[in-house]
Amino acid sequence: MEPKARIQSQECLGKGIRFSLQQDHKEIARAFLYILTNDLHKEPFGLLEDVFVQEPFRRQGNGERIVRAVIEEARKQGCYKLICTSRHAKNEVHAFYNGFGFKNHGIEFRLDL
Repeated sequence: MEPKARIQSQECLGKGIRFSLQQDHKEIARAFLYILTNDLHKEPFGLLEDVFVQEPFRRQGNGERIVRAVIEEARKQGCYKLICTSRHAKNEVHAFYNGFGFKNHGIEFRLDL
């Protein structure tokens, strides 16, 4: 009988950067950039997460400003790609990301824990 394969784990370091757009000492927009690595590429990749603009400040270019800042930082960090996710029903958000050059590259699978 062959020995059973054992799962081993090793911590991989990453970092998160929080972006905040302020007006009159109040946060009106935010986004997070997570810089992650894996063994498939020597360069890191970025994950754009939790982009949010307060309702009264939408459609004024604030979302574009904060996403552009995240893209610029991902480039500075040497990321070979930047990924983000969006729910199926959010067609307006999909068009927003397409405007930056993001492409629909796959499906997100999610397990809530």
